[in-house]
Amino acid sequence: MRLKQLLSSSGVDQPAAAVRVDPRDPEITDLAYDDRVVVPGSLFFCVRGFTRDGHELAPDAAGRGAAALVVDHPLNLDVPQVVVADVRAAMAPVAAAFYGDPTATLEVAGVTGTNGKTTTAYLIRAILQDGGRQTGLLGTVTSFVGGAERPVTRTTPEAIDLQRTFRQMLDGGDIACAIEVSSHALQLHRADAIHFAVAIFTNLTQDHLDFHPTLEDYFQAKRRLFTELAPRGSVINLDDQHGRRLAAELRDPLTFGIDTPDAAYRATDIVSGLQGSAFTVHTPDGKWAVRSPLRGRFNVLNVLAALAATRALGADVAGAVATIERAGQVPGRFEPVDEGQPFTVLVDYAHTPDSLENVLAAARTLSSGALHVVFGCGGDRDRGKRQLMGEIAARLADRVIVTSDNPRSEDPEAIIAEILAGIDRPVEHDSDRARAIHEAIATARAGDVVVIAGKGHEQGQELAHGRKIPFDDVDVAREALRARS
Repeated sequence: MRLKQLLSSSGVDQPAAAVRVDPRDPEITDLAYDDRVVVPGSLFFCVRGFTRDGHELAPDAAGRGAAALVVDHPLNLDVPQVVVADVRAAMAPVAAAFYGDPTATLEVAGVTGTNGKTTTAYLIRAILQDGGRQTGLLGTVTSFVGGAERPVTRTTPEAIDLQRTFRQMLDGGDIACAIEVSSHALQLHRADAIHFAVAIFTNLTQDHLDFHPTLEDYFQAKRRLFTELAPRGSVINLDDQHGRRLAAELRDPLTFGIDTPDAAYRATDIVSGLQGSAFTVHTPDGKWAVRSPLRGRFNVLNVLAALAATRALGADVAGAVATIERAGQVPGRFEPVDEGQPFTVLVDYAHTPDSLENVLAAARTLSSGALHVVFGCGGDRDRGKRQLMGEIAARLADRVIVTSDNPRSEDPEAIIAEILAGIDRPVEHDSDRARAIHEAIATARAGDVVVIAGKGHEQGQELAHGRKIPFDDVDVAREALRARS
C-alpha cells in the first residue's frame, strides 16, 4: 500500500488532525515501532517510550531501509516523514488500515478490570467454541490464534502486534476473539481502532498506581473502553462501586452481580467447596442451576460476566451453562496442587489487596483447620498496596509468611519491611520464596489450607538488572509436597 493511501484509509491525514505528509509517496510493506525489526519498506513509528525516545532510533531505522517515518516533529533525515501530534495514537488506526481492519469482521469481546479478566476471557472463549464459533484468545496466561496456542509477552500487545494478530486470527479461521484489555493498553492507545462487539467490566480496586497517578485516573483509563471506544454492547458488574458508576453513564448495559437484586444476571444459593461451586443463575431468559469446577465467590462473578457477554454475542444460555459446568482450571487461578496430602494447597495470581482478600476469604471456606498464606509484593510497582496486603493477610489468615514476589530492582528485604509495616502481630518472613513455600507446606496439618499468592501462572522470578530466573509456584509446591511425603 502506498503511504498516502494508507494514511487516507486510516483517517490519520484528516485536515482536523493537522498532519503534515511528505510529498514523496513510498510503498509501505510493513509496520514497526522497534528499530531492530525494521526491514526495507517499513513504516517506522518513532514512539516516545518510558526509557527511549523512538526519534533517537530513527537513523538506525532509516539505515535498515525504513521507507518512511511517523514523527511528532521533523527530523534531519532524508526519509519521507509523516508529522503527527501523537505518534503512539496514530499507530492503531494506521495498523488497522494496513491489515484490512480485521475487527470489522472478527467479533471481539474485550474484558477489563483489576481482577477476573483472565478467567472471564477463558470462559467466554470456551462458551463460543462450544457453540460452534472458532474463537481466538489474547490474555495474560496464554493466547490462541487460528486454533494454535502461543506464548504471551504482555497482557495487551502494542497496536501493530494486535492488528497483525487479529488478521492472523481471521486468516486462521477464527470468527471471534476474547481479549484482556489492560489499563496500560487503554491509556497508551493500544486498543484504539478495535471494533469491540462487547466490552466487559469486572471490577476496579487499587493496582497500577505506579503508572496511574490516582485511582480516579486508573478508572478513567478503564472507562475509555466503554465510552471513547464505543463497543456495540457493554457488560458491567453492579457489585462494584466503579461498575455502578459506569453503568449509570451507559445506555442499556447488561449487568451482573450477586449482592445487587436488580442485576440482569444474578447468582443466588451459592455453595462453594473443594470440588467447585454450585449456584442458581437468574437471567432475562430464565433461571438455571449451575455447577462449576471453579471455586470461590469471586469466580461466580466471573461466570456471570461470561454468561452475560456471550449472550450479548448471541450464544444460547442453556448451552453456555453446559459449557460452564465442564470448563476447566485456569493456570495459576485458585489452582490446587495435589500430591495426595491431607490438606489443600492453592496457587493464585492474587497480587492486589482486593484479590488477596477474595482469595483468602474463599480459602477459609475450604478449611477445617488453619489457613496459611505465603505472599509478597512486586518491586518497582505500586508501593501503596504493600501495607494494605499485609493487613489483609494478617486479618484473614492464621499463619502468614511474607516473602519475595518479583523484586526487580528493589531490595527484597525492603519490600518485606513495607509489607510488615501493615501487620500488627508477629508473622514469619523469608525473602527466599522457595524456602518460604517449603516451610509452609512442611508444617501444614490435616484439614489446613495453604495459599501461595502473587505469581500464579508465572514461570520466572524477576530480579535486579533485568535478570529473570526460572520459578513456578506450582512446581515448587509440588516439590515441597513430595519432599514432605
